[in-house]
Amino acid sequence: MGEEEDPQKIKKIAAAAYDYDNDPRWAEYWSNILIPPHLTSRSDVVDHYKRKFYQRYIDPDFVVEAMASSSSSQTARPTPSSSSIPDNHVRQRSSGSTDRTSGSSTTAPNPTSLRWDRHTVHFSVNAWVFVVAVLAIIPLVPKNLSNRAYRLSLIGTACSSMYSLYSLYGQPRAWNLQALQVWFQSVIATKDFIYFIYCLTFVTSHLYLKFALIPILCLALEHVAKFLRRNFSQSSLYG
Repeated sequence: MGEEEDPQKIKKIAAAAYDYDNDPRWAEYWSNILIPPHLTSRSDVVDHYKRKFYQRYIDPDFVVEAMASSSSSQTARPTPSSSSIPDNHVRQRSSGSTDRTSGSSTTAPNPTSLRWDRHTVHFSVNAWVFVVAVLAIIPLVPKNLSNRAYRLSLIGTACSSMYSLYSLYGQPRAWNLQALQVWFQSVIATKDFIYFIYCLTFVTSHLYLKFALIPILCLALEHVAKFLRRNFSQSSLYG
């Protein structure tokens, strides 16, 4: 028994030492947790959800113990819904499924959980780009439609790359030369920025070079496959 508990103790220490403040996913995760406002300032509540975040995004083998109902109801008003903090109050827009403890009761789906997050938007755009790019390279498609699909696939990839850059790096702190220079230095070597310049180069050209869509197809397929694997990892396709 002691040998089985040692790895979890190490994982718990690693979870506590993780730098959550510098991980943009933590801010998005924490903003989607629906709990009473008076509980958001409690360190034990924050630490509990930090461990759940660590389990979800960093180490799936890390076991998170359920929060004791007594600790979460010390300052809560005596209402049936505030005696504990069930994990199904966590609205995960970026995963397609919510964190629930094994003992939580089943509830009707919440309409607000259908809101699209960054990953879903990115997946939708890339899926659309993949379909349009395939349409552009099929020889049987009329030339006029093929050329239009060619440009739309490049424009879609450029927009997807800029959206990804904005989601990860935000906008410059100020609209002056120095702030813009610092911002460009942080994004100029990223794959998204390179793809943006790549698409901008071909979309502004009057030539229709269908082989230029090969990297676009590979990128779109990569993003689609990653999204499906992340949200449908239990499917037999990924077994």
